[in-house]
Amino acid sequence: MLIIGIILWGMLIGAAAQWILGSSKGSGVNWGMALGAGVLGSFVGGALGSLIAGEGFAFEPSGIIWSLVGALIVTSIWVWVDRKNADAS
Repeated sequence: MLIIGIILWGMLIGAAAQWILGSSKGSGVNWGMALGAGVLGSFVGGALGSLIAGEGFAFEPSGIIWSLVGALIVTSIWVWVDRKNADAS
C-alpha cells in the first residue's frame, strides 16, 4: 500500500511541477515524466529540505513543499535536456 501511495503522490507532484513550469501546455500532462520527476523530486527535495532544516531524514509537513521544489528542479532539467536533444537532431 505504501508503494502505491508513493507512486500516486509522485505522479501528483510531478503533474503539479509540469503545470507550474508550463511544460504540459497543449499536449496535457506527460504522466511518465510526472511519475519520474515526482518520485525522484520527492527524494531530492525531501533530502535537501531535511539537510537544510537539520531535521534529519524524517517525514515532516514541510516535506510536501520540498517534494514540489525537488520535482520542479527535476522537471526543469528534464525539459532542458529534451529541448537540447531536439535542437541537436
